[in-house]
Parts: sequence; structure tokens; C-alpha cells
Amino acid sequence: MARKSILVVDDEKNQREILETILSGEGYDVTTASSGEAAMKFVQSRRFDLVLTDLKMTGMSGLDLLKELTNFDKSIIVILLTAHGSVDSAVDSLRLGAFDYLQKPYDSEKLLDTISRALNKLSALDTEIVSVSPEMDKVKKLILKIAKSNSTVLIRGESGTGKELIARSIHMNSLRSSNTFQAVNCAAINENLLESELFGHEKGSFTGAVGEKKGLFEIADGGTLFLDEIGELDIALQAKLLRALQEKEIRRVGGIKEIPVDVRVLAATNRDLLKMTEEKRFREDLYYRLNVLSIEIPPLRERTTDLQVLLDYFVKKHTRGTARDIKIEPAAKKLLNDYHYPGNVRQLESALERAILLCENDTITVDDLPPEMSQGPRPAAIGGDDDNFRLPAEGVSFEEVERSLIMQAMDRTDNNITKSAKLLGLTFRTLQYRLEKFGFKKDGDGTGEEGEE
Repeated sequence: MARKSILVVDDEKNQREILETILSGEGYDVTTASSGEAAMKFVQSRRFDLVLTDLKMTGMSGLDLLKELTNFDKSIIVILLTAHGSVDSAVDSLRLGAFDYLQKPYDSEKLLDTISRALNKLSALDTEIVSVSPEMDKVKKLILKIAKSNSTVLIRGESGTGKELIARSIHMNSLRSSNTFQAVNCAAINENLLESELFGHEKGSFTGAVGEKKGLFEIADGGTLFLDEIGELDIALQAKLLRALQEKEIRRVGGIKEIPVDVRVLAATNRDLLKMTEEKRFREDLYYRLNVLSIEIPPLRERTTDLQVLLDYFVKKHTRGTARDIKIEPAAKKLLNDYHYPGNVRQLESALERAILLCENDTITVDDLPPEMSQGPRPAAIGGDDDNFRLPAEGVSFEEVERSLIMQAMDRTDNNITKSAKLLGLTFRTLQYRLEKFGFKKDGDGTGEEGEE
């Protein structure tokens, strides 16, 4: 997740340096400005999540800066710092749209708490589900129904439909919203490290464990833990996750004591977990433990009425903080409206972000959109040479087709599993499983070789 960006504005150098030290130490991306005028130049050139400004400054005051910021971008959150004698002015700032004010001398802990609350508000705004379709209305109503419970939720949907957005929305509407939301992609972390990531480890428990480390279950205590791509979880780790869910306690890697945790788990997948349980690749007991409540997110092609509002939203999002007024020419808009979006909402946003960066005269043309959108999908043909997969009259062995495609991908990439998985549209672990299924051996550097059968 990207670091939150904070602009600190104060005409006293010492104060700027103190605030920069405190905030940088908490992991924020900090920029400083010595005046309100300098701050506006920064804001016009890049996006900030929060502005922390002194009230009384030479030249433009904090209140004047607040007014300028509000006129320029209403989404920027502003916190003011004020001396004891200026409380009345600080109160006025709340009426003008400031999030809060702090009196000097401020306590650093209170400062950080105020900033955290402000950014939590920003996270809540960022989790807005942009839609007008009846399909997504059902999803939003379901979110509100299940948010107040502590039950686990399984979120299903194709890649790019916004499963993490749904998870964040559940968290922000829950009784845990004031506590942390932690997310981890189970397919993105090496299976040997994922256990430590989830449950933590003790010093010396494995090579490189130079100190103790809290896992995400401990970090998310009192809050929500989102496990994306849960279908990629190693079968051995599935048993440990099941125990954590059932017993509400975890044991660090190399540890000997049980640590109680209060965590709500939300999981997401684009895989058919029920089928995986039948194939003994996913624990049936874990499946039912995760699937207490479930949400199915429809793909973008099934909610086309959302397309226009998403287009408007993403154009505004990627021009926020700039003076650009982006237009979309009719031919480009038709292409955007007619495209089938196999990558769903994520693909739409990526295409628009690219087009906004490339377009001239602030007008998006067909040439500014990704080539695949104008060319359409070109899958390899089976039994024919047109643009679609065709089934030969005599039929095929699906297993042999799968094996053939995998062997071709491995041959093309010199047996590199990572590159082959990308060619086939699979995750690294899914391809590893299929290679083992077809009698390939794997080694530790992302390559594989065919073994004996």
C-alpha cells in the first residue's frame, strides 16, 4: 500500500523540522513548505492526502490557505496548529472545512492520533463503491447487513472486480472501523515466508530471523485481516489458519506459547474453492469456516450501467490536484463502452490512467487507449484459425490440451515457471501444482524440468 503523503506548512524552520521528524518516523511521506504560497505551488503540482498547517504565518495565514485548498480540492484533509490565544480562529477553521485543530504546545501522541483519525476518514472515502447498477446495489446492501457481525466473510469475484474494496467497505462499516485493517496477498509471498507474515516469528527461529516479529494476526488485533487469493494458500498453512480461526489464538514460528488474538478475517478468491476441496487442494473444514457469509461480485461486463459513472470517477481521480479538464472523443468513448473488460474495473482504471498521461490537448483519443482495446482479444485457436477457441468435431482431451499449452509455455521461457505462469494467466503456485500433476519436477529458482512418469 502506498504511504500517505502529508504537507507540513509553517514559516518557522525549527517547527517544520520537528514535525517532519515525528511524521517521517511514523512512515508518512512528508513534504515541508515555508509559506502558504509555497504550499499551494506544491499542491498544484502533486497530490497530498493531508495538509498540516500553522494558523498564524507571515503572508498567507493558515485560514487563508484552508480557503485556497478547499477551493482547489475539497478532498484534501486539513489540520491546523494554533497558539493558545487563537482558539476562536481555529474554531472558525472547522466551519470552513478543517478536520480539526491542535493547540500549541501539542503532544506528539495526540498529534499522531488526530492525523490517524483524519486518514481513517480518508480511507473511508476511498472505499466508496462507485456504482448505479442494481447488481452492485445488492452487494452494497449485503455489506451493510454483514458488516456489524464478527463472522468471517468469503468474497468471490473475477480478478479486478474490487474484492479488496469490498473488504475495506465491510471494515469501515463495522464496529472495528476505528482499529486497523491489514491486507495480505497470499499468492504474492513465498509460502515459506507467509507463515511468518501471518503469525510472526521468534528470534533465531530460522535463518535471517535476527529478532522477534509480530505477524499480521497480532498487528490486526481488534481489527480486520483481509486474506486475498486465499485459494493459493499452502495446504499445511491452511491447517494453521483454521486453528487460528477456531481457537482465536496463534503461535509464532519457533514459539512455544499461544497468543490470543481478536481478529475478524475476510478472505477473497477468484478460484472455485468448493471444487478445490473435492480435488483435495483446499481443506473442506477451512472452506466452511471461511464461508460463513459470502459476497459474489459481478464482473463489469454484467453491470454495464456502471461504466459511465466509473469513467467519470476515474477521470476525476487521476486529474485530482491538477487543472486538467479531460475530454473523451466520441470514438474513444464508444470503444470504452463496447469493450468487454476481461480485467474488469482494474483494467478500466489502468486504461484511463494511461490515456490521461498520453493524451494531448486534454482529449483522449482511440490512440491513447491500450492497443488490446482496439484490437480485441486474440486467443490462440484450437482446431481453427479464427479469433475464437474452437472445439474440433471429434472432440479433444482437455487434459492433453492443458498439458500441451503448459509445455509450450515452458519451452518458450526456457523452463521458467514465473514467466510461463504469466504467459498462461496463472499464478506461480497454480502452475507449480499443474507441473507436478503432469510429472514435472520443480527446483527453487523458478524453473522446472520434466521428470519421470
